[in-house]
Amino acid sequence: MAEAAAADQSGKVVIKNIGLLLSGDIDQPVLQADTIVVQDGLIAAVGREKDVDTAQARTTIDCRQTCVAPGLIDSHVHPVFGDWTPRQSQLNWIDSMMHGGVTTMISAGEVHLPGRPKDIVGLKALAITAQRAFDNFRPGGVKVLAGAPVIEKGMVESDFKELADAGVKLLGEIGLGSVKGGTEAATMVKWARAHGIQSTIHTGGPSIPGSGLIDKDVVLEADADIIGHINGGHTALPEAHVCELCEKSQRAIEIVHNGNERVAIAAAKAALELKCPHRVILGTDGPAGSGVQPLGILRMVALLSSLANIPAELVFCFATGNTARLRQLNCGLIEVGRAADFVFMDRAQHTAGKTLLESVQLGDVPGIGMVMIDGLVRCTRSRNTPPATEVPVVH
Repeated sequence: MAEAAAADQSGKVVIKNIGLLLSGDIDQPVLQADTIVVQDGLIAAVGREKDVDTAQARTTIDCRQTCVAPGLIDSHVHPVFGDWTPRQSQLNWIDSMMHGGVTTMISAGEVHLPGRPKDIVGLKALAITAQRAFDNFRPGGVKVLAGAPVIEKGMVESDFKELADAGVKLLGEIGLGSVKGGTEAATMVKWARAHGIQSTIHTGGPSIPGSGLIDKDVVLEADADIIGHINGGHTALPEAHVCELCEKSQRAIEIVHNGNERVAIAAAKAALELKCPHRVILGTDGPAGSGVQPLGILRMVALLSSLANIPAELVFCFATGNTARLRQLNCGLIEVGRAADFVFMDRAQHTAGKTLLESVQLGDVPGIGMVMIDGLVRCTRSRNTPPATEVPVVH
């Protein structure tokens, strides 16, 4: 169900009897705590039930020893307007992603809008409109950070200032428009950065008409903040080139569902070998030709944990705290003062894993029992994941 962003405040919420608390912090992925207290949509306390104030709660949630983690963040989506995607002629795709544990989405460009304007006045108008629309409207309660213009030849620094002054904080994928050269892209990235706008560059072969190959040399020269879909979207660069990007760039390493899975594993392993796992973030790159992937982030967590042999609790950080820090978001981490966006999970029924983390490391996605955004319950048992063995109870 889509609704306006200005929802009722949560009041005081107590989440207790947590069996496993994933922090989102890659330096300390598991917290020794069993209770979270929320006040008006923000985390007010984290600790043992006996040590925190649980009195006079408006809502109490008994987790029944299930897992609580920060809400998942999809670092790479292509929204249009509302909860509709013309790419797949599908309604309610964002709400469906929420049932996959996603509480925040970040636009890499509203490129699928039919008749998308490519003139400078039009592309700025579209970005500002998308930013305003999704600020005011949350499908399924999901926070969609939109308004990501695809840069075109002829843009000057004042265009970026105008966008920033209007509230635009993102650039769409560099390479989806007419700017494809490293030198030209680098100039615009610097202008964007100077005005507080974060940039993402397309990596790999073309994905839509008008896009083209963006190779490792262009990515390195452009020096965008996010190496977008480093494993291709769809077509990846050679594995050696991807590993070179991980080594020579200090920017975020974004791995997506809608890409080359073999290269995804190689990129994640390279980041660990280079001792920079904090740079890895996850996205779906949906909706796209491969469709809408409601469980795309969970599937990436299971893929990287099981086939790249990375502990599941660390991979969950790729999809939460890493993204929050690199994207400068007030969510994604279980910390006092952060947004109370949570996904409540348990091992799927009849998985071979004896615990949630073990089941993910065996390649199974967990079952979601509840999703909370800003302290408000947005769904209970997910309609999209396999059924969780145990689910929280709201009192």
